[in-house]
Amino acid sequence: MGGISIWQLLIVFGIVILVFGTKKLRNMGGDVGSAIRNFKQAMNDGDSEKGKDESEDEPQGGRTLEQRESEETPEAEKRRDRDHEHS
Repeated sequence: MGGISIWQLLIVFGIVILVFGTKKLRNMGGDVGSAIRNFKQAMNDGDSEKGKDESEDEPQGGRTLEQRESEETPEAEKRRDRDHEHS
């Protein structure tokens, strides 16, 4: 009393095979397997994106993102000066 014996499990398994058939069970098993694989892949992708986000927050070369955006490239300075001269 109280536990499920191996014979009870075999009887339930046999009934499930009779009701659903082996082809349907094989398809269901494949669907469950692919769902688990996709879930693990999504979890790994989330971890790698989290790592990228954390590394983007750290200043590169001692400068913050705002400092890098505010600095002008030499080409931008030339364009700005040229546009200013034509005004």
